[in-house]
Amino acid sequence: MKKFHTLILTAGFILTIIISNSVGFIKDGRKLDQLRESVLRLHILADSDSEEDQRLKLCVRDALLERSGELFGEADDLESAEEAALEALPEIVDIAENTLRAQGCDSPVRAYLADMEFDERVYGNITMPAGKYRALRIEIGEAKGHNWWCVMYPPLCIPAAEKVESRNEKEYYDEKELDIVYRPKKYRIKFAIWDKFKKLFD
Repeated sequence: MKKFHTLILTAGFILTIIISNSVGFIKDGRKLDQLRESVLRLHILADSDSEEDQRLKLCVRDALLERSGELFGEADDLESAEEAALEALPEIVDIAENTLRAQGCDSPVRAYLADMEFDERVYGNITMPAGKYRALRIEIGEAKGHNWWCVMYPPLCIPAAEKVESRNEKEYYDEKELDIVYRPKKYRIKFAIWDKFKKLFD
């Protein structure tokens, strides 16, 4: 009888651990989804991987970041950031193409908003987890070259121009979200399992 009670207590203890871990797993997964759904990324693709096309891509980046405050304003959430980006699309194309023309390049530029799958990306002192994000996508020419990206909203892009001030991610993310972007290794396996788990119910 004593052995039976010990087995019951042990099983109860194990079940408690499983339930506790499951609750934490779901909470972290939902926090990841919340993080992804609150970000607008800037994604610039070069015409090709040639040294010149990669240089031109960075020229376009610099020109857009210098005007980022004017183009995107002070968005309070992802929805208002998207609205500002949509309204600014024609001007974004003009700025990018004028920058290219000044460099002797006649490649066309396309700009649009899209849902995109991203691998895990490191930018400055933050790491954005892999997954689907809303993105402002800017394509130069055939857009077959390596890309440059940053977080447009919250406004965390690290500018190349000294005139533009970078923002502090602590102003926009709560404690758990900061832990996710500061300590990615801690969550990598858990989030990969979470994404597979969600696909079972899609």
